[in-house]
Amino acid sequence: MLEDFGEPHTVVYDELRGEKCGVFGVFGQGLDAARLTYFGLYALQHRGQESSGIATSDSVKLHSHVGMGLVSQVFSEADIEKLPGSIAMGHNRYSTAGGSRIEHAQPIIVDGGAMGQIALAHNGNLPSATALVAFLGERGITVDGASDSRLMAEAIAAVMREGSSTELGASKTLAQAVGEVYPYMTGAFSLLVMSKDELVAVRDECGMRPLSIGKLNGGYIFSSETCAFSPIGAQFIGDVEPGEMVVVNAQGLQRQQLTTPNPKLDIFEFVYFSRPDSELLGKSVYNVRKNFGRELAVEVPIGADVIIPVPETSVPAAIGFSQARGIPFEMGLTKNRYIHRTFIQPEQHIREQGVKAKLTPQIEVIKGRRVAVLDDSIVRGTTSRQIVQMLFEAGAMEVHFLVSSPPVIFPDFYGIDTPKQEDLLAATRSIAEMRDYLGATSLHFLSYKGMIKATGLPEDRFSTSFFTGEYPIDIRERRAEISAKRICYTPFDETYDPVIEEPAATV
Repeated sequence: MLEDFGEPHTVVYDELRGEKCGVFGVFGQGLDAARLTYFGLYALQHRGQESSGIATSDSVKLHSHVGMGLVSQVFSEADIEKLPGSIAMGHNRYSTAGGSRIEHAQPIIVDGGAMGQIALAHNGNLPSATALVAFLGERGITVDGASDSRLMAEAIAAVMREGSSTELGASKTLAQAVGEVYPYMTGAFSLLVMSKDELVAVRDECGMRPLSIGKLNGGYIFSSETCAFSPIGAQFIGDVEPGEMVVVNAQGLQRQQLTTPNPKLDIFEFVYFSRPDSELLGKSVYNVRKNFGRELAVEVPIGADVIIPVPETSVPAAIGFSQARGIPFEMGLTKNRYIHRTFIQPEQHIREQGVKAKLTPQIEVIKGRRVAVLDDSIVRGTTSRQIVQMLFEAGAMEVHFLVSSPPVIFPDFYGIDTPKQEDLLAATRSIAEMRDYLGATSLHFLSYKGMIKATGLPEDRFSTSFFTGEYPIDIRERRAEISAKRICYTPFDETYDPVIEEPAATV
């Protein structure tokens, strides 16, 4: 339930956090907002499995329930019934390396003074929080390791409290406060912010993380992905645009451009993050991933008896590769979806099983065959190495490892929990060295140009920082963490030809 934050205003949290999350919001008279948000979060479960939360407004005050775990673990029917009102927002949080604690769960609730409490849910990350910290410091609000989400919430609430402390009638609305704080939010963010009578959606100037708008029974729905609209019967009507604020209140929906847009959707939303039944930039994620596979098939004319995906995000790309090359598609790996979704500590033997506890090979598909296995990306390479070993143990004659994106050689600073650069496999090894590390017969990545071509959109519409090290939103002091000294591969290397790579000996 809600904390009483009381009077001002010292914020103490352990660390700055980066997270891939899902946000969902509802505004509409007569709508059971909490229940709709529950099912919206259910559809966005892939974007975060650490914690979940919902805040609602009954037009008088805010109500909230948050907890650790999946949506189905956090909420019961009784919990939903305790969240009245026709305005709601929800959040699924992605588990990151910094640990799992309830204080990091969202929505965040903050005291907004005479205007009442506000709630905030955030997908993204601010690589530099210095501007927000200074903004709060000027107002006598101290922060000690607060998350970027908490900093944004505190700053917006501070502006609202300032307005309500002046002469009668001078209180600032939530939308006015968001607009005033917006220039100090330096990074990637798709935000939902809610007061007792208003819901505000806002994106950074690049629109790094998606945020879509739907309509339902005269009300409005906001979601990190369009896949959450269909389960509740909402109609997709468009996106919150980069640099835009969309406000919904009793007067309806109003739109305001807060800054000049510089559209740069993170291309990894197509590669991995988003559900295949979502739509981004007018493109089906499923079709784009199939195109990744088709482009890879043109670039890598390998001989294989069967193509299998690493479930589940790689399935469309493997289908596209199969159709383009005429190699039979099979589900050669079966995923146990739930074994890593429990709070019970695994028994030691299960823990040592690693990827084998999560994926099971279909022996009849693999044994005695030349297997091409396709994954969407390689980060550290640990899981990929275990998969190659598993396939050989299952009787594969050859294992050709295919990747439907270029090598990941730079870390993310916009909301994804990636390793340090030196821990990224492709940042310190050549293609041949990566192949030897994996123990694969051959290793092939989709080229950078092939990836862009597969989207059907111009290159300048995307942030491709994972692959290029070009960060469209200034990462400021975090740039010191980037090095190009040991990188063995560049996506712009015109001489790279994955077809002529000499294969390693069969393991």
